[in-house]
Amino acid sequence: SNISAWWNFGSLLGLCLITQILTGLFLAMHYTSDISTAFSSVAHICRDVNYGWLIRNLHANGASFFFICIYLHIGRGLYYGSYLYKETWNIGGILLLLVMMTAFVGYVLPWGQMSF
Repeated sequence: SNISAWWNFGSLLGLCLITQILTGLFLAMHYTSDISTAFSSVAHICRDVNYGWLIRNLHANGASFFFICIYLHIGRGLYYGSYLYKETWNIGGILLLLVMMTAFVGYVLPWGQMSF
């Protein structure tokens, strides 16, 4: 009756989160966090690790898809009046801020040109 495709974005967010965690763990195994070698470790992942380029691209594009799903999820919540459930809506706002902060850290980690 009132169930539509717009209600799938919460599940898609869970799937995206699992994908981000798995690809992030794989990348973390090969990443060096020292400022002078961080960028070269990312290049090493892309060039020398088997399918490292694929995992890195899945991780980077997965983050973009994650935010697309978040914004569609918020838009669905606004359209259907989910903001009336104050506690749930506030927890969602806090989660949005935490995800934005995590994404910022993800942009800084490679120490490339976009990190400055």
